[in-house]
Amino acid sequence: MRLAAEGLRLLGAVLLGTVTALLDLVFLLPALPFAGRPAVRAVARRLAVLEARRLRLDPAALGLGTGHSDGRELRYLAARAPVGVLGGLVVTLLALGTEVAVKLVWFWGRGLPIDGMRPTVPLLAYAALGGTVLLFLDLSGMAGVHALERRLALRMLGPDPTEVLRHRIAELAESRAGVVAAVDAERRRIERDLHDGLQQRLVALSMLVGRARRGRPELLEQAHEQAQQALAELREVAWRVYPSGLDSLGLGEALAGVAERSSVPVKIVCELPARPPMAVETVAYFVVSEAVTNAAKHARATAVTVEVRERDTMVVVCVQDDGVGGADAAGGGLSGLARRVAALDGTFTVISPSGGPTTIVAELPCG
Repeated sequence: MRLAAEGLRLLGAVLLGTVTALLDLVFLLPALPFAGRPAVRAVARRLAVLEARRLRLDPAALGLGTGHSDGRELRYLAARAPVGVLGGLVVTLLALGTEVAVKLVWFWGRGLPIDGMRPTVPLLAYAALGGTVLLFLDLSGMAGVHALERRLALRMLGPDPTEVLRHRIAELAESRAGVVAAVDAERRRIERDLHDGLQQRLVALSMLVGRARRGRPELLEQAHEQAQQALAELREVAWRVYPSGLDSLGLGEALAGVAERSSVPVKIVCELPARPPMAVETVAYFVVSEAVTNAAKHARATAVTVEVRERDTMVVVCVQDDGVGGADAAGGGLSGLARRVAALDGTFTVISPSGGPTTIVAELPCG
């Protein structure tokens, strides 16, 4: 049933392409002498948009939604006219073959001869075999015409391959620079954590131990507490550098650790059918960790929800809090996350209206 529906859709697309090809010719013949005029190019662009939609192509992805025309639409309409006519010939052959098949069934089903021929076993076998082969060739022709039309549209309406390559190179260069900047920022933050927190606590611990050695044994309990706090801070800094449990426990358990260490309640929903690549897991972890930290420190949130799911070939990470909103996507922490995500060719979105809620979504390709 599905195959039949797809065949009818293909037949309709090719037949409609034949009609539009003729209409394009009617437009092109008188319009070509005035091809440089904006009005003619605007009409050509509208016709090209209709053709793209008929072929199930995104006009915006082909650059047809910008309102600017450089004449490529006119060239495309002229080039596709012969292909449309070819599609019409293929559909005509299908119609003729169908007519012959209906006549054979009608006459021979009633025991009547057609062109002096009566149904015999060899003749029926010959007609069935020949009809099947011709039908296969005709359907293949329709599929070929449709594929040729799509390829022609992509080639003539799509962006120039050289420009696409240049744009990709620029993206990679920007992404690499962003990763370097993010690494440097993370190093500076670790240095501040060590200097302002752990280092001072160790100095205080050293002083307490020294005083206890000089006859103040009651200070040993304070020294022990300072040592415990120093270990906790050291563990926190180590987890910021790289969560060791991510390798052995997986993303779900590592995120559970983020929820346990958070000062606000965090609900974790991690539904992945299989473990994604390690790079994807790492970026997903840091997105959640930074978002939860921001929600607790800056958004005055009372609850955070984290969802990690797989959609097609993407791992989608969504973090939402009920805080006051107003998060700045260009801020240090979030911009660093954006660069991490961009390094994997992912997308990073921050939605944080004033008054909340704040929603952070990272889409990471893993296919």
